[in-house]
Amino acid sequence: MKIKSFKHYLKNIKYPTKKDSWDIAGNLNNGFYKFDTKPIKNNFKESSFKTKADKMVFDVKNKFIVVDIDELHKYLKKHRLKDVLLDSLILNLEWNIIIEK
Repeated sequence: MKIKSFKHYLKNIKYPTKKDSWDIAGNLNNGFYKFDTKPIKNNFKESSFKTKADKMVFDVKNKFIVVDIDELHKYLKKHRLKDVLLDSLILNLEWNIIIEK
């Protein structure tokens, strides 16, 4: 995903000063977060349990889906999953935001 398209929904934008596991930071819904906006490739989005990002952004058709990374990691560990469908995350995670473009 291009940061340009998601950054319009953020305030007080900051970028990492060196190569990092997050791509852009800013205020969204009264909170300041670091976002992983890396694109989905071949129907997969890879991430690390060591990421410094707070939220992961999925660019899907006409919306952005933002999920909490800590909650995502706990869900994956609890259910012993390596791969999960995005629709399943939306249903099973408490913290997610869907932003219509």
